[in-house]
Amino acid sequence: MQMSFRSDELKLRLQAFTPLAINQTPSVLQPLIRLRSNLENKYAPKLWIKRDDQLGPGLGGNKGRALAYILADVLAKEKEKVTTYGGLQSNHARMTAAAAASLGLECHLLYFDKRPQQLKGNLLLSHLLGAKMHFIPFGSGSSNTMSLENTIRIVHLISKFLAGRTAYFIPGGGHSVIGCYGYVEAACEIHDQALDLGWSPDNTVIVTPVGTGGTLAGLMAGFKLLDTSIQVIGIDIGRLWRGFPASIAKLASATYVTFNMEYQFHAQAVPMIENTYVGKAYAHPTKKGMAAMRLLARTEGIILDPVYSGKAFAGMLDLIKKRRFSPDANIIFLHTGGFPAIWA
Repeated sequence: MQMSFRSDELKLRLQAFTPLAINQTPSVLQPLIRLRSNLENKYAPKLWIKRDDQLGPGLGGNKGRALAYILADVLAKEKEKVTTYGGLQSNHARMTAAAAASLGLECHLLYFDKRPQQLKGNLLLSHLLGAKMHFIPFGSGSSNTMSLENTIRIVHLISKFLAGRTAYFIPGGGHSVIGCYGYVEAACEIHDQALDLGWSPDNTVIVTPVGTGGTLAGLMAGFKLLDTSIQVIGIDIGRLWRGFPASIAKLASATYVTFNMEYQFHAQAVPMIENTYVGKAYAHPTKKGMAAMRLLARTEGIILDPVYSGKAFAGMLDLIKKRRFSPDANIIFLHTGGFPAIWA
């Protein structure tokens, strides 16, 4: 049995799933020189930002990678409707609505919260894109009382009632094996960019926000398939799910085995920092997150968002302050997008 793949081999395997060409990849890997000098920390590592906020339809974001594979499956199965769900400022919902509109698909979006008096931010954009929006006020999803898997099962049943049994159901955030292929591909991309820059994999770390876990699971599976020592650190921004590390490990394992490889990821080994940087709850901005947004905007002219990337960026800055990283390391922050949430 093959033990690992070269990057070109793995990318070729991924092309067998015929992802849609909705992303301009590779996304830019941009140095954060002014930010690093502003930190006034002689122990600060070299800092970079991977601009996945510039990918995909509907003003962009990291979910474009998952949607490229998921929507290819939708078309292959000749579905005419798609349905998914998320928080009120869900980037995944907005980008699904945009991609569905471009493909002539009917899009249903479920939100487990009251309909706001005025639609703002991502909600306004999803409405503009023609999505059919369903507001179900029996839980905002702001506490981790249920596992992610149970939540997906319950919402799937509700979606059949609202959108019809023939609609293609997309789990929140694209949390599925098919969705994970987008970040297996991204792992190849990061691996290639690091090699092109002459970096040691042992000294390369990518930091990503974690909401539903598909991005982290895809990167875990991808780096393992490549047998590279590039590290990934996920920063939980929501405290949304009970047993969340186990859910991520399960998804990474399920993704990995589809490449005819055998490996079991374990919950205790999932490289994620839970609770520390969440603040009050999902979608509630934190003071440190807002400060991190201002710092990056004023040093590099790059806009983060208060729900996902702002909190995770603040977490990365705190890890730097605590000397979590070697001074000669290359730290890449994965910008997942989401700036329309600022308008809310």
